[in-house]
Amino acid sequence: MILNVNHSQTMTLTEISQIFQSASVIIASLFAIYGFDAWRREHIGKRQIELAEEVLALFYQARDAIEQIRSPFGFGGEGSSRKPQENEKPEQKQALDQAYVLVERYGHHSELFSKLHSLRYRFMAQVSVEAAAPFDALNRIVNELIICAHKMARLSTTPEWSLRTPEAEQKHRDEFLKVHDIYYGTGGDDDPITPKVQRVVDDIERTCRAIIESKGTLYALFNIRFFKRG
Repeated sequence: MILNVNHSQTMTLTEISQIFQSASVIIASLFAIYGFDAWRREHIGKRQIELAEEVLALFYQARDAIEQIRSPFGFGGEGSSRKPQENEKPEQKQALDQAYVLVERYGHHSELFSKLHSLRYRFMAQVSVEAAAPFDALNRIVNELIICAHKMARLSTTPEWSLRTPEAEQKHRDEFLKVHDIYYGTGGDDDPITPKVQRVVDDIERTCRAIIESKGTLYALFNIRFFKRG
């Protein structure tokens, strides 16, 4: 009878040992999976940081580029790359060349804006579609400037016979001043472009700073998984 009890106790200890061994294997496997997942997330985080740093630097450059494009200070020969039309009068050519300066300056920075546009899709894929909104906002500002240059060309060469009435002259003057402020800026808080550009930079900066400062580390992974839920 005692032998049976000891045999039973021995079997129980063996089973417990096997359970502990199985549990150890399971726990080790879970830690291995978690470790691989953490490494994968760490790698993705580093890629996001690199992308965020590059995008933020390019937006800073774009802000400076737009300021240069709109600068009222010019250099001799600017606008001369425009191909004149046939039968342009000297005063028309001068006005059209002056209006073309903005387009010409934009051309000097076209590679920068093209690179930003191409990074937009990577940013959408690695961060989010919503976070890429500043790219679209910046593109709208650039388009507004290009359209403004064409309007400046038209208004600068408006024939005098079409401005014979006071109403027509006032309408032309108001439109010209509005276009002029977009083209060159006002130098004050009422500038129609500079605040827009700054808001775009502020928006992308918030997104990129969050990625650069708090992602890509194991600490951030624990923080996101266990603390953010609360």
